[in-house]
Amino acid sequence: MIKPTLRGLLAAALFALPLTTPAAAAPAEVLPLADAVAALPAGVESRDGYTRVAFRHWVDADRDSCNTRMEVLIAESLVEPTVEAGCRVTAGEWWSYYDEVAVIEPGGLDIDHMVPLAESWDSGASAWTPERREAYANDLTAERSLVAVTARTNRSKSDQDPAEWLPPAAGAHCTYAVDWVATKLRWQLTVDDTERIALEELAADCDGQTVEYEPAP
Repeated sequence: MIKPTLRGLLAAALFALPLTTPAAAAPAEVLPLADAVAALPAGVESRDGYTRVAFRHWVDADRDSCNTRMEVLIAESLVEPTVEAGCRVTAGEWWSYYDEVAVIEPGGLDIDHMVPLAESWDSGASAWTPERREAYANDLTAERSLVAVTARTNRSKSDQDPAEWLPPAAGAHCTYAVDWVATKLRWQLTVDDTERIALEELAADCDGQTVEYEPAP
């Protein structure tokens, strides 16, 4: 199974086109999954004032005429994708790890924010500047932040956290837990008690898994 964590390798091998212009970054942190869950900051979630337009997304973050959705589709395609004028991806081959389904039509894919926009708002993004929310919504630097998955699984997930929703493929649960925790730690997003308990239970079943993340600028 090809996991989203292979995004950078696939992109380099197939296209030699980096997702982003290299920039100074904080050193990567590597923790066992259980320790990473323990390191998540605690908080009380609040949806007050949330609106999706508070997160400007699918912008041309790299200033290369490709919006964020197209960047992820290009990077995660397992074969060289067909890219037409205006950086419109029209064909390729993708693996949706949430439900372990192969997809050949880009229209069948959504780009999932690993930690949904509404959940990030609840967990601390409500206090961010608009610029930081835009950076979060278009985070191409971290492989775990955005992932191409079948539209049906993304819409089933909606804005739920792991206490409320997990991928339908049981074999994806550990990868999903690692991706979720890495994203929350990268952006210092909080977890409430119910979410932490769910993550602790996942970590207990994912022995040997580690979380690697770089703190967001």
